[in-house]
Amino acid sequence: MPWGKGIDKDANLNGLIASYAQQVLICTGKDDWASRIEEDNSGDNLAADLKELIGRGGMYSDPFHNVSIVNASFPSAISRRPEIQTTSVYLLPSFKYIPFLPRVSFDSVQALVKGYLLPEKLHPMNDGLSPIHKDRLLRKEAYQHALYGVRDVEDVLVLICGHEQRDKRCGIYGPILQEEFERQLPPAGIEVLQGPALDESVSAPRLSGTTSGAEEAPRTARVAQISHIGGHKYAGNVIIYLPPSLTNNAGNPHPLAGHGIWYGRIDPKHVEGVIKETIVNGNVIADHFRGGITKDGEILRL
Repeated sequence: MPWGKGIDKDANLNGLIASYAQQVLICTGKDDWASRIEEDNSGDNLAADLKELIGRGGMYSDPFHNVSIVNASFPSAISRRPEIQTTSVYLLPSFKYIPFLPRVSFDSVQALVKGYLLPEKLHPMNDGLSPIHKDRLLRKEAYQHALYGVRDVEDVLVLICGHEQRDKRCGIYGPILQEEFERQLPPAGIEVLQGPALDESVSAPRLSGTTSGAEEAPRTARVAQISHIGGHKYAGNVIIYLPPSLTNNAGNPHPLAGHGIWYGRIDPKHVEGVIKETIVNGNVIADHFRGGITKDGEILRL
């Protein structure tokens, strides 16, 4: 498909984002998947497990609390026990990183759902449910302790839809935009991190945001391709999650810290401006803005 063919250059992008309370970013270590991600690897994958629990008809399904499940090209963390196959996930915009979900344990998937993904308070439309049903749909903090190594996310996450098996347009834009972001971030003073976010096989792994002495913590970012998020015809589609700990060049809290910003129609020529305006200065670019989300789950529109 020729570059730019099939892209809607005229529609107003503002508000073209599906409401969600939480986005689960599954670290798969690859950059393309079956058109329906739950069918990848013959259905043996974390996305399928999660959709079995919180998807339509699932035990914890709540139509008024949408959880977005997305695959990402980030590699999973490396455990000190490599004989146990695990998968890592990011939870956004709560900005949590869960490095080790054992693939042989459905209990760990339930702990993820019940400890982190269910709501702390039900939508009023659920008032008619029985007390037992209401209790089942509420988050239980005790389940959080069943998951090992959970930590806060301190890196900027740049996520680019590159789901070629779902749509050729995203398959074209994804790798090109990933390369351009990775090239343009370092000159803007943001270090691009590669590889697993945690590697327990290394005796003294570097953790994001850690420094020695009085050295100022560097700003860091990770860039990945992700599966379908809607809006193929607005490719390139980019989500930028800016962690709550992020500061600006003056060391003050970043204006968009704790937010996720969705952009559409991003070409390589726009990447430098997106980095400067949004990641560095904390401004939203209205011409590309599809929507956003706050750390509390409020969906933003202009």
